[in-house]
Amino acid sequence: MNSKKIKPKFIKKNNPRVGLIVLATDVMIEKDFLKVFNGVHADLFVNRITNYNPVTADNLKKMVNKITSVTENILPGEKIDCVVYGCTSGTIVSGYDNIKKKINIAKPDASVTAPSTAALNALKKKNISKLSIVTPYIRSVNDDVVNFFKNNNFEITSNTYFDIESDVDIGKVDQDQLFEILSKIDHKNAEALFISCTSLPVLNIIEKLEKKLNMTVLSSNQALIWETLESINRNDSIKGYGSLFS
Repeated sequence: MNSKKIKPKFIKKNNPRVGLIVLATDVMIEKDFLKVFNGVHADLFVNRITNYNPVTADNLKKMVNKITSVTENILPGEKIDCVVYGCTSGTIVSGYDNIKKKINIAKPDASVTAPSTAALNALKKKNISKLSIVTPYIRSVNDDVVNFFKNNNFEITSNTYFDIESDVDIGKVDQDQLFEILSKIDHKNAEALFISCTSLPVLNIIEKLEKKLNMTVLSSNQALIWETLESINRNDSIKGYGSLFS
């Protein structure tokens, strides 16, 4: 047998690369990103980070120590254009700047997006100042989220929480019942509804909710995907996921 050596031709230009850090127990965020990214000229690479139940501030803070190593293992030695930290309450209790610093140790040239700060930027884009907030968390974590938006000069007109302790259980919430619950809440004089948590199945019902409530509806994953696409200049022609993408 004769073996023949052939010189391959390598591509010279890559699509923008996005690294997504997902909580080990999150069953929703990866699906939501893949759904939207399906029609986008960008490449998505996922790694998971150990998280701890119940979802408390102390347990959320424990994840910070592993962020750099998890980031390093997304295409090691290769450039990533944007790294996404997929945890809303975790970003709030640990601080965006702290998380960004940990990520940039591993990927110094990458922009960094996170759900809480993405939501702030989405609200500013929509010129919204009065907000109704719904979270799946226990009371103390729910209050951390509410205070985060208050401290960023938003008026919170109403707040509802589900008091779920486990991230796994948050991912099991029935989407149809969630729509009914969110439709019937008195959002008072809010200009927008923000639904927190990357594990909650919200993305598919956002447009229907906006029509039902006649108001802007934002979710953690929706805002996060929007800001990620903005950071890699791919936020065009996205339809079906709410007025934020208009």
